[in-house]
Amino acid sequence: MEIKKDILEQGAILQRDKKTYAVAPHIPGGIITDSNILRKMADVFDKYNAAAIKVTSSQRLALIGIQEDDLDAVWNELGMEKGCPIGSCVRSVRICPAQTFCKRAQQDTVSLGLEIDKMYHGMELPAKFKIAVSGCPNSCSENAVRDLGVMGNNKGYTIVIGGSAGVLPRIADKLTENITREEVVPLVEKVIKYYKENARKYERFGRMIERIGIEKVKDDLLG
Repeated sequence: MEIKKDILEQGAILQRDKKTYAVAPHIPGGIITDSNILRKMADVFDKYNAAAIKVTSSQRLALIGIQEDDLDAVWNELGMEKGCPIGSCVRSVRICPAQTFCKRAQQDTVSLGLEIDKMYHGMELPAKFKIAVSGCPNSCSENAVRDLGVMGNNKGYTIVIGGSAGVLPRIADKLTENITREEVVPLVEKVIKYYKENARKYERFGRMIERIGIEKVKDDLLG
């Protein structure tokens, strides 16, 4: 069955049965501060006979088992931003609880992660691009297997690049460490722009780094 482009654009994913879809609203950082969102999702779940609600690895709540004819109505009733679960774009930024909630956090990364998510979620790039932000070296957001990782430490922030999981996993390279909060966002902007300008189509960041060379990439980004 061919997947229609307009369905992909509204954050709906065809399921294994080739008939129904999963709908994945964007929930930045997986943080919900208004209980009405949960009530609304529960109402939509019941009204459209969804099969399940799945907590995804990208910190979203996906409604699974939605009929194609109901997709527009589901989105209208949810009234939420559509997620970007597939395609060559920046996915939802994965954010740990950090100083907002976690006693182990060394830096504030919830507000930082939400800022980065707001800036880049859904941006089209040569391939999928995953970002993780963690408040301490425990790295609960799994920074080391993300295209771009921002990790707090007791002196500031560490930036890692080029990680990925999947069939050919790759551990990220350290770009820099102990930078200030004010330096993070401009460097993230520079990293994403560099990837966009230098990667080949469907080439993940880590493979681009291997092709160009990590020292060259560091010189270009930090020089």
